Amino acid sequence: MTNSELLLELLLQLTVILSACKLVSYFGKRYLGQTEVVGEMLAGIMLGPSLFGMIAPDLQQWLFPKSPIIADATHLLPNPSMSILYALSQIGLMIYMFLVGLDLNMDLLRNRAKSAGIVSIAGILVPFSLGAIAAFGLHGKDLFSPNITPWAAALYMGASMSITAFPMLARILHERGLIKTKLGTLVLAAGSLDDAIAWCLLALVLASIKSSINVAFIAIGGTLAYVIFMWFFGQRLLRVFSYWTRRDGEVTIQTLTFVFIIMMVCAYYTDFVGVHAIFGAFVLGIVMPRGHFAESVHKHLEYLTTSLLVPIFFVFSGLNTQLGLLNAPHLWAIALLIILIAVLGKGLACTLAAKYSGENWRNSMTVGALMNTRGMMELIILNIGLEQGLITPTLFTIMVIMAIVTTVMCSPLVTFLVDSSQQ
Repeated sequence: MTNSELLLELLLQLTVILSACKLVSYFGKRYLGQTEVVGEMLAGIMLGPSLFGMIAPDLQQWLFPKSPIIADATHLLPNPSMSILYALSQIGLMIYMFLVGLDLNMDLLRNRAKSAGIVSIAGILVPFSLGAIAAFGLHGKDLFSPNITPWAAALYMGASMSITAFPMLARILHERGLIKTKLGTLVLAAGSLDDAIAWCLLALVLASIKSSINVAFIAIGGTLAYVIFMWFFGQRLLRVFSYWTRRDGEVTIQTLTFVFIIMMVCAYYTDFVGVHAIFGAFVLGIVMPRGHFAESVHKHLEYLTTSLLVPIFFVFSGLNTQLGLLNAPHLWAIALLIILIAVLGKGLACTLAAKYSGENWRNSMTVGALMNTRGMMELIILNIGLEQGLITPTLFTIMVIMAIVTTVMCSPLVTFLVDSSQQ
């Protein structure tokens, strides 16, 4: 395939991806009260083998060819068009996770440390424990890769059940006018702490599955060294960006270029030591200067990332989601069990924790509904698990269904609870 042919195929793929995401998001937002992220998640699955592949399998494979190219009898090469889409999706994820880290408001954590800590710890410990217990029961049932130990499976399952869609929390709270309320502050603080802990757990999981003790030591030690350096020294060095922004009155192209360079170096380092590249970008976002600099960087990067690059990631998730794999009653029973564990472990635990922190029952249930949403963050951790060979496509599909159900539940529940409180 020539470079010109690859370009034409990429342009056609992007046209279909963006059109489908926008169309499904429009109908979901207008008629079902869902956020755009929900529509994009569903659009990604619809473009995969679960719908598009069933209706027009040949056309779907022509547009998104997952079959590898046979180089010779022993070598298979990834299809170049899908490799390009994969690379674009990973760049989008790095920028997206950088922005998530940049959004974490450390002042919120300090101001509501006690109540946010209680909600966050409940939202981590309970679903992590339930997920780990479920993993022990599901290990050996062709849901985890054969070379994954029960303990590694338990760590991964626990981390994936603990995740919260922090960016979606902020978006829903903003749309409902709750972003600066006491309730909104509690949820944002708890959600940000929750996600920070969950991503650290994922880094530990990825380090622990390495085939050699030396490789695992390098991954864990290298990641800890990176976090410590960035927290104690990186923050001071990065203050120069705040100085440049005040001096120039705005984030310039040169400043943004330096941000990208540092982001790529950080992502390269964490991937090199054995933890996923997006963890490096996420930590960098956390230690970046706040104020006008952060607001300006967010303004420059958000629209391109969420409107172009993130939908590519959703389609990649959709291509790996095969509802046809759930072809037995016991697999659907496992899917229902996973959804039940997710709702009880996260939603109910956070509701009770918020009530214990002094909130009334309605606000506590709102906190539980918001913290229970997984959104895109769950898809990220699931794709990492599939890419790293931790889980099989069957478990990937089950967990994607769980992510969609818990995310779809959120907006109607929050709308009902908030509207009822205002009557």
